[in-house]
Amino acid sequence: MAIDRVGLAAFLRRRREALQPEDVGLPRGPRRRTNGLRREEAAGLCNMSTDYYSRLERERGPHPSEQMIAAIAQGLHLSLDERDHLFRLAGHQPAPRGSVSDHISPGMLRILDRLDDTPAEITSELGETLRQNALAVGLTGDTTRFTGPARSIVYRWFTDPATRQRYAPEDHSFLSRVFASGAREMTALRGPGSRAAQLAELLLARSEEFRALWEQHEVGLRPDEGKTFIHPELGRLELNCQILIDPNQSHYLHVFTAVPGTESYEKLQLLSAIS
Repeated sequence: MAIDRVGLAAFLRRRREALQPEDVGLPRGPRRRTNGLRREEAAGLCNMSTDYYSRLERERGPHPSEQMIAAIAQGLHLSLDERDHLFRLAGHQPAPRGSVSDHISPGMLRILDRLDDTPAEITSELGETLRQNALAVGLTGDTTRFTGPARSIVYRWFTDPATRQRYAPEDHSFLSRVFASGAREMTALRGPGSRAAQLAELLLARSEEFRALWEQHEVGLRPDEGKTFIHPELGRLELNCQILIDPNQSHYLHVFTAVPGTESYEKLQLLSAIS
């Protein structure tokens, strides 16, 4: 497919101008004259240079890769139909939808953007962190930085001992069972050859603990709503986890809160300062 530079530039301008700063968690500021987002703001949301993004809007620059187009689609909060249209304008086949897609819906992103006073993150059905707010990074570390199978907390839980340091030791055994149970359920749901099946095969080859739990054939285990985190500076935090599900994309928004008046509530206020 050939790139449609004129169509691509026009579509990017329209989508950028349709977004307001408050739609993406940015301050408006007192002297804003731009209709919608500025180019540098859009570029920042897309994790690319202002020069690169600006050249696309001016019908110039290199042919953007699929990774660049995916980043732009996410940064501009495009719907799935808009994302697919953007891919075609850029001369690429649209990325897959459903459980294998990392594209977060605009509605879920808008909710996350407004959660600036409590930890929140969006994950895939395999426990891959797709987006975190600053407080979530402060609570569990930057879990979006991992690549390959290590993107999944299930994989890291059984292969990287450092992963368990942020969780209360008395919960480790149960969480291991939960992760193994979830991996078995996802493998059965998605079938042989799926990402879930590949993840399970890797863990069966690399973790004796996972193999033992896999043989128990446990399904239906769910993590408790209450979670205990061990922060390297603040110590124990007793938090509740509420989950919002996007059934179309199999994405989960996790929101962590503390009961007002408790020590953990006070620690969350300190976490905000640290973050």
